[in-house]
Amino acid sequence: MASPLLISALAASLMLPAPVDTGAMRDVVGVAGDCSNAAAQVVAQTGGELLSAKPDGDSCVVTVLVPGNGNARPRKVTVRVPM
Repeated sequence: MASPLLISALAASLMLPAPVDTGAMRDVVGVAGDCSNAAAQVVAQTGGELLSAKPDGDSCVVTVLVPGNGNARPRKVTVRVPM
């Protein structure tokens, strides 16, 4: 039997409004001084899926998952891009 507290918490969470999809880019979020431009550039060039992007000194280290050719497995590619 579920506790009344658990049932109340579930009921309260169901009353929250659903997130609104604005159609904005969801994969890369721009913040001042970050690597969003470098990440977007690498994703566009490789056709891969962004795994991570982090600043390292005066450059950004961007890691993407690039689809394989035919039945080949996807490969992880890490690129260093100057800021």
